[in-house]
Amino acid sequence: MSQVAEKPSVFAGALEKRPQGGPRWLDDLRARGAARFAALGIPTVRDEEWRFTNVSPIGAIDFKPAGLISGTADRLNGFAYTDAPVRLVVVNGRFDPTLSRLKGLPNGVHVGSLAGALADYADIVQRYFGQLADVNARSFTALNTAFVQDGAFVHIPDGVAIEAPIHIVFLTGSDEGHVMTHPRTLVVAGAGSQTTVIESYVGDAGETYFSNAVSEIFVGENASVIHHKVQEESLDAFHVGALHAHTSRNARFSSHSFALGGRLVRNDASAILDGEGGDCTLNGLYLADRERLVDNHTTIDHAKPHCGSHEVYKGILGGAARAVFNGKIIVRQDAQKTDAKQTNRALLLTDGATINTKPQLEIFADDVKCTHGAAIGQLDDEAIFYLRARGMTYAEARDMLIHAFAGQVLDGVTVEPLRAALETELFDQLAKDLVEADAKP
Repeated sequence: MSQVAEKPSVFAGALEKRPQGGPRWLDDLRARGAARFAALGIPTVRDEEWRFTNVSPIGAIDFKPAGLISGTADRLNGFAYTDAPVRLVVVNGRFDPTLSRLKGLPNGVHVGSLAGALADYADIVQRYFGQLADVNARSFTALNTAFVQDGAFVHIPDGVAIEAPIHIVFLTGSDEGHVMTHPRTLVVAGAGSQTTVIESYVGDAGETYFSNAVSEIFVGENASVIHHKVQEESLDAFHVGALHAHTSRNARFSSHSFALGGRLVRNDASAILDGEGGDCTLNGLYLADRERLVDNHTTIDHAKPHCGSHEVYKGILGGAARAVFNGKIIVRQDAQKTDAKQTNRALLLTDGATINTKPQLEIFADDVKCTHGAAIGQLDDEAIFYLRARGMTYAEARDMLIHAFAGQVLDGVTVEPLRAALETELFDQLAKDLVEADAKP
């Protein structure tokens, strides 16, 4: 049987055990997700959006729906900012109140279980859930939707500003066997509100699992949402994530993505600027070595006039690692006075590392400012020579240049403890995993 014929049945057994019950509309949505995934199957390299990323290894492993695990508190240790004062923990797709800290939030703010919100905030959840993450468009989104049962829910009422960041931690693991989870996040920020949300995806080293995440973020009129995604999963794990954001009039949304783990990682980030005067920032930094693969696909859709977008993605690759970057900017016919900038840069520390990059502009308006650029290269030999001439070792000179390269994205992290933890993690990994770069004289 051909690979294509096998794909729709890859998770057939697991889909038979998908969650049931709850509101009728949700059960119907699950059924549509399951049916759509069965029709689409896992993407192949013949699909344009996946031509450089072969995800067949995900289908080659018999992943089972994740259940309860032991030692959950210990499994959180050692990851960036898991001691945050406001913390919502989801373990294998289920909200864990014993590990969560949700006190001290302003009146009217709700941070908690998505399953609980289906009962307590039914009107809000039904209004927004699944509106951006279309089950018909992407097979992994359809698969996630088929398994929706619990997750994270954040609702900020109109005019409320939250100073403390809200940290959502998705922990995946198994006491035995290979498991898959389908993390789901819904954030609704009301008009004039302000908040910072951090999503972390973590798991124990050495474990093989599949994390298939979907997040939907709605930013109301004149509201501001700062979003951080930190992916620190096992180097033997698979991660597929889809972030969808929608901004209203004069709204501001920024997302800063960090991919520091995983054997095969795919991040899709999409933002629709659907209100005049909106602004969006999509930044990302990823690190890969060995034979790991990191794929970032971004789309910023300027649907209304007088909006701005800013995008910087940077990668550091060693060993025989591979990366993919595809950044698309769409400017609709009525989106005059658009100002959009996109930059993609990759630093290759070894001859075996490679990246495929494809910036795209689709412009249907005539009064716009749109720029994009891509640069791929190795460390500057002249800069290395200059620094070594002033007494630095090769490793010290290299680390300084890498620090400067990564600094533009790291500096966008507004939560100081998180930025410090990410910086430490980044350079700890470089020291441990990218030792081949030190072989140069």
